[in-house]
Amino acid sequence: MIRIAAAGDLHYGVDSAGRMRPALADLDDHADILCLAGDLTTRGRPEEAEVLARELADAPVPVVAVLGNHDYHTDQQQEVTEILERAGARVLEGTSLVHEVNGVRVGIAGVKGFGGGFAGASGSEFGEPEMKLFMRVTIDAANRLDAALTEMDADLKIALMHFSPIPETLEGEPLEIYPFLGSYLLAEPLDKHRVDLALHGHAHRGDEHGETPGGVPVRNVAQHVLEAPYKVYSLDPENAERRDRSDATIGS
Repeated sequence: MIRIAAAGDLHYGVDSAGRMRPALADLDDHADILCLAGDLTTRGRPEEAEVLARELADAPVPVVAVLGNHDYHTDQQQEVTEILERAGARVLEGTSLVHEVNGVRVGIAGVKGFGGGFAGASGSEFGEPEMKLFMRVTIDAANRLDAALTEMDADLKIALMHFSPIPETLEGEPLEIYPFLGSYLLAEPLDKHRVDLALHGHAHRGDEHGETPGGVPVRNVAQHVLEAPYKVYSLDPENAERRDRSDATIGS
């Protein structure tokens, strides 16, 4: 089994030093890869990213991340990315990577994503320029995710994003803000490429479990939902149809 640890919405600030370190100390006993689903910082400031980077530098397994809306707040997302990558993490945005774990090629494609809503209650690229621009951001994100999955040669495929591809993992959030929490367009590449696991954050009051119309398991891994530093999900490379969808939470 391949073990994927995942968490989102860490919201690191300058005063967050040491918050994740105890949970990361023995991470390699529980997981093979750590995926971080965005909102890694509180306001997207480089000094916040430095605090997290110092903790991730000690992580005993590969760390793969995407950024979230908080990480873009001060328009310093490139600096945040560079700081995290200098610490050894890989930050994806319309890109992918493959890690070999015990002879299994584990591919991860990542994109921040954006809003727009879901089937029956979604925006469209019609009308005012502002509405077209809003939806174009999501369309472009979905296209980048599709391209990243297309080029990825892997035995197991994981999609990592910040915004949700389905409404089911948003249950608990006010219906009025669903269009700002994700888009059905992000789910289309997941089903097209038969992804084994999709991970997202952003919805602090949402639900952990859901799946796309095509049956891809989707997990909301916001720490507020997990009530833990991370959660571990196991994937069976020998039998993709028997995905283990309910591993125990690790950490407290």
